[in-house]
Amino acid sequence: MKTLQTLLLGATLLALPAAAPAMVNMVNLPERNSVQLTIYNSADLTLVKETRALTLRKGLNRLSFSWANTLIDPTSIEFRALTHADVVDVVDVSYPPRVTNMLEWRIQSEVAGEVLVEIRYFTSGITWSADYVAEAAPKEDNMRLAGYVRVTNHSGEDYENAQVRLVVGVVRLVQPIAQIAQQWQQGNMPMPQAAPVAMLAAKEQLQKSARLVLDAKDGRADKVAEILKEELSEYYLYTVDTRDTIPDGWSKRLPSLDIPKVPLASYYKFEKEVWGEQVMRFYRFTNSVPSKLGKEPLPDGAVQAFRVTGKDDSLDYVGGTSVKYIPVNEHVELDLGPDCEVQVRPVLMNWVKKDLAFDSDGRVKGWTTVETWEVEVQNCREIPVTVDVRRNQPGDWSLETQAAYQKMDANKIKFLLPLAPRSQQKFTYEVTTRHGTNVTR
Repeated sequence: MKTLQTLLLGATLLALPAAAPAMVNMVNLPERNSVQLTIYNSADLTLVKETRALTLRKGLNRLSFSWANTLIDPTSIEFRALTHADVVDVVDVSYPPRVTNMLEWRIQSEVAGEVLVEIRYFTSGITWSADYVAEAAPKEDNMRLAGYVRVTNHSGEDYENAQVRLVVGVVRLVQPIAQIAQQWQQGNMPMPQAAPVAMLAAKEQLQKSARLVLDAKDGRADKVAEILKEELSEYYLYTVDTRDTIPDGWSKRLPSLDIPKVPLASYYKFEKEVWGEQVMRFYRFTNSVPSKLGKEPLPDGAVQAFRVTGKDDSLDYVGGTSVKYIPVNEHVELDLGPDCEVQVRPVLMNWVKKDLAFDSDGRVKGWTTVETWEVEVQNCREIPVTVDVRRNQPGDWSLETQAAYQKMDANKIKFLLPLAPRSQQKFTYEVTTRHGTNVTR
């Protein structure tokens, strides 16, 4: 089936003036031989490379290109010959009057016959996003991690039999591509600038690659697909090695990874100043080779977490969250929300004010307070957990306790407690705080 763009091009060619000089060959733009979409997830930006086989006559040829009803950036459109490149040159590019969405190349060819050419440009309206499914084992000591990428096309153009490449990395645009396309649609046509396509292509110097076999189900592909993953200096490139049609208005979800038994820790945090009385649940893992990951960074995306329960391996929903871009060897915490099966109860057992100091008028200018706290931590679950209890203590203070703790910063300490299934622990600490002239630091 012809794409919208090809149909428009055919109509444009029929409308060209019949009085064109006889020595100029009117080249009919054929359908694409192939198309490659490089989609950036940090900006509404896609680099399109399409190849076509043109039949050129020796001498001057004329070829028109239209982008009506699409989100193509006209200032980025480039043409180059892939075969006979040394004898096929673009003489100039012109924009016909009273036509807002068409350009015309004049091409000088020293050969007659078929020439394979590449047309490339930026477009907007094609985006991709990642999402993950984590399935924790019953003891929550490992999980199956499945990843997917979703490609959505609202560019106004169908792309048939396309190779899809997905780029992770920040791209800075002087002006959004959609805004440029809209200006041209409205007839506000700035002078085209040199397209940055070559600059982006130059970055695609592959330093290493990794391969991962995907599970192609539900008619997503005719064969087992692969996503090839390549590190580019400041970007990371994911290439789907099977070709697929991406129609305008459609969204397709493709699998990107499926790793069983990724080591996992069930981890809990309590900090009253942040979450109130709630204990927050986390899944922790590392994007590293020992964790069966670590071959490439993981794109940011939504995560849905489940836990396998029962003899029939049914799934219980644990919670949903999102993750930022995860570099290799990065530790990851999935914030899954509050869990009432783990409880932390701090109780102020005693409070004393002492060491009062007075000025010459009899007013208090310094004092010291001593607080005694008891903290009870309870695990009502049938699996062992680790609980991170954080206590905030501003000012000039010192601490006495038999429990192990870590000083996180000048105003915060952390108690880390491993709890067996259906067990509880208690610990106490005494904090002395100096105020006014009693402050020693």
